[in-house]
Amino acid sequence: MVSARGPRWQQFLQELVMVAGTSASAYFLIRYLISRLDFDPESQKKEEQRRKSAAILRRLDGGEESDEDSPRKEGKRGRGQKRGDLVLNQYEQAIAMDVVAPDDIPVSFEDIGGLDEIIEELKESIIYPLTMPHLYASTSSLLTAPSGVLLYGPPGCGKTMLAKALAHESGACFINLHISTLTEKWYGDSNKLVNAVFSLARKLQPSIVFIDEIDAVLGTRRSGEHEASGMVKAEFMTHWDGLTSANSSGEPQRVVVMGATNRIQDIDEAILRRMPKKFPVVLPPPQQRRRILSLILKDTKVDRENFDLDSIINRTEAMSGSDIKELCRDAAMAPVRELIREKKAAGLQMTSVDPKEVRGLRTEDFFSRPGGVRSIPSSAQLRPPVKTSSEKEWSTESDAISEVDTRPSAEMAEPPE
Repeated sequence: MVSARGPRWQQFLQELVMVAGTSASAYFLIRYLISRLDFDPESQKKEEQRRKSAAILRRLDGGEESDEDSPRKEGKRGRGQKRGDLVLNQYEQAIAMDVVAPDDIPVSFEDIGGLDEIIEELKESIIYPLTMPHLYASTSSLLTAPSGVLLYGPPGCGKTMLAKALAHESGACFINLHISTLTEKWYGDSNKLVNAVFSLARKLQPSIVFIDEIDAVLGTRRSGEHEASGMVKAEFMTHWDGLTSANSSGEPQRVVVMGATNRIQDIDEAILRRMPKKFPVVLPPPQQRRRILSLILKDTKVDRENFDLDSIINRTEAMSGSDIKELCRDAAMAPVRELIREKKAAGLQMTSVDPKEVRGLRTEDFFSRPGGVRSIPSSAQLRPPVKTSSEKEWSTESDAISEVDTRPSAEMAEPPE
């Protein structure tokens, strides 16, 4: 009995060990296969957003460590937590992809021709209250940055360029919000993204949220509008000027929403109410066109004897800054095209063309060629150019390098510094 009972227990133990080993092997195999399966099709996209958003926030921290002489760094000193250490959810990570570091924008207020009054108002009412709140709040609780700023006017007059310069000069966290960022296929995700815009802006404050073509996102609400669009606008206004517009201590959030549009009549009235600062960016007047031309042509070779700056200023009365830039770009091709045709007519190869042989820019290059940008006729073309005593001699950088011209150049006028 004992001898028969012994092999039976041994057989039972062997079977138990085999079952346990098989079960453990199957468990780890199934666990491994499940871990390899991707149940979330957007997991790679979310992981990429996480890495890129973290890199952008670290870039903001790196920008604060240099150039401490800049006034925009003054308001950031003493910040305890680094921006790269912030914990963001998936929606805030998606919005962080639109964050732009101020040092990455190569546009400053000096690169804008004219608009001096608007630039000074932006500095005094937005940049200084955002970056130096202690200076303003110590005098009155009313001395804070406005909740919203609107730039409106015809296309090509410099609205977006003003926003770029503001982002560079202010040093505040600049969120260049794109319409595609707020557009999601899942119902309700767009509202969560709007919530993430303001939650991220509060974490990174002082912040400026810029929306180009704001009329496309926050247009007038209508009865036949899609439900999702109306909810996005309601969510935007709730966070913009609602119960969450101040922190726990009652201090107003240092977040400014800036919009640009050329269709101000299509923006909802409730949105316009939240933008108390409205700046019309209109077509440039003569003095501003002079400044624009001087900035565009500062490194261009000019034929002084055949170049009349006042004539160009008068004939571009109804043109925007963008039109003037395209006009100058198209005119600058004329001397190069002329030299190429001369070399081809002489039977020379293009490799033998010397850039120094390109002649200077002339007035006729702007308006005499077919296919170029045409100026809109105006009454100013019928009047002779009138020069004031404050206008000085105008020159480009190429003229400063070349030999001194002793001949009179009264036709050229220098814009004010």
